[in-house]
Amino acid sequence: MGGVWQRPSGSQEVQAVEPTPKGTYGRGLPKVLLPIFKVMMGLSVATFGLYGKRGRVMGRPLLRLTTVGVRSGKRRRTVLGWFPGDDNTWTLVGSGAGSARHPAWCINLVRHPDQVWIEAGGRKLKVTPRLLQGAEREEAWKSVVSLSPGYGNYQKATDREIPVIRLRAEE
Repeated sequence: MGGVWQRPSGSQEVQAVEPTPKGTYGRGLPKVLLPIFKVMMGLSVATFGLYGKRGRVMGRPLLRLTTVGVRSGKRRRTVLGWFPGDDNTWTLVGSGAGSARHPAWCINLVRHPDQVWIEAGGRKLKVTPRLLQGAEREEAWKSVVSLSPGYGNYQKATDREIPVIRLRAEE
């Protein structure tokens, strides 16, 4: 996902960028588990308001991300673990469990960066995503893996660079 998604200063427009190529190999979920995973994700999205504050994935607190579907144009929600940034930022990792493809939410975020919202810590916020690159990505990736070592295994399972995305609350 080469490129930056943040607004140029003074601009009200966010530029969409092209995603990096998908990988040539990856682990991901076995096909037989996909229907179960879809049901579980649907339940986690639906029950987020009740249990989101207590829920964890790989030891990380959860947020509910809302994006706009690339093909459908409809709002899509998913529940994800997040990592701390500075004030009013959340860091997400587009691991897809080590799949060769980027997760759908990640592609939606790329194509519609001006239509992204989160619910976290009892707050609902419109956010601006920014793809971390270079030294900034490496520093964030080290922090991610130190807090949740399983993410390091996901990177070993695929040849695509797993996106690290910083969300900043809009003012």
